[in-house]
Amino acid sequence: MPARSVEQVAQKSTGRRAPPGAARRARGAAPRMPSTVGYMMAAGGLSFGLFLIIWFLLRADGDEAPWIPAGLAAGFVILIAAAAREIVMRRAWARYTRELEHEMRGGDMQPRTVLKTASSTASAAPAGNWSSMQGSVAALRALQQRLAELDAAGATPEAHLKAYRLCEQYVANSEEALRTSSGGNEMRVALRSGQERVRVQQKKHLLGWARGEATRLTQDAQRRVRLSDRIETAQRALEVLGEALKLYPEEPELRDSTLAVRNFIASVKVGQWVEMAERSAFRGKYARAVARYRDALFYLSRADMGEDARDEAATRIHREIELLRARISTIRNGPDAPPGADFNGDARGRRRAPTDFNADAPEGGGETVL
Repeated sequence: MPARSVEQVAQKSTGRRAPPGAARRARGAAPRMPSTVGYMMAAGGLSFGLFLIIWFLLRADGDEAPWIPAGLAAGFVILIAAAAREIVMRRAWARYTRELEHEMRGGDMQPRTVLKTASSTASAAPAGNWSSMQGSVAALRALQQRLAELDAAGATPEAHLKAYRLCEQYVANSEEALRTSSGGNEMRVALRSGQERVRVQQKKHLLGWARGEATRLTQDAQRRVRLSDRIETAQRALEVLGEALKLYPEEPELRDSTLAVRNFIASVKVGQWVEMAERSAFRGKYARAVARYRDALFYLSRADMGEDARDEAATRIHREIELLRARISTIRNGPDAPPGADFNGDARGRRRAPTDFNADAPEGGGETVL
């Protein structure tokens, strides 16, 4: 499992602190159902104990066939236990299905109540009977209706995340029911088919959440003024995409989006040095402009970005450096040299070490597109 869940990344990307008990509710969203074998073993142990007690009492009274009434009593206990479990299970799954449909239709039930009900009813439901599979089919119908409403309305990233959680919960419950169920083959095939459709929707909504949240964070980063705020916000977009990549590592859309965000972060860092170089050139400080462009090349070589974007940016920076050198040469050899112009760009540029990024880069200023 990933080090961070999708819920944790979503809470961090939206900037909201999770309420107390949110982790417990998230863990209870996909409960595991107890084994029917364990319940029947407990009932069998109780009936066997009752058999031994009755057999011992009748044998002590001199009964010639004490095992007959003892066996009848033990069998009666087994039947009562199985019938009681069947009745409780049917009622629990019916109540769970109604409340799940109410939640999916946008009712005013609180999420904690729904998750608590889902956990309790799923824990009360047996993993190997007919009605558990019927409950899964009913939950599938309600889930498909809710997902269709989200697709028609143009869902927000938060709605996509909620749909993903509902799909995840359904897949976990239906998988547990299929694993230990004794239903007919037709019902099992129908549930398998429903699971495949839900997994497709689950992937679709997770990608929708990652795409929408990354786009929102990237646009927010572009509106930031300070350099550190831009990079921090863009890094949160990378975390969202990275969480989705852990679940679907071969998805090309996620890879392309990750590369685009990395290119944006690199352009923010390198763009500050390009902007300072342009300001220096505008003021006639050509040596300083060349040095700033070389600093930009230094950080460009270390940036985590695509090779195509890196080569294109490096080509533009080299072209600007050549233009500055040509201007320096022209002015140096010309009759009218400005008194404030700096013509020692080559020598000073070779001796100058790359400037510390955090010390010299200004916090404000716009982004220069490479």
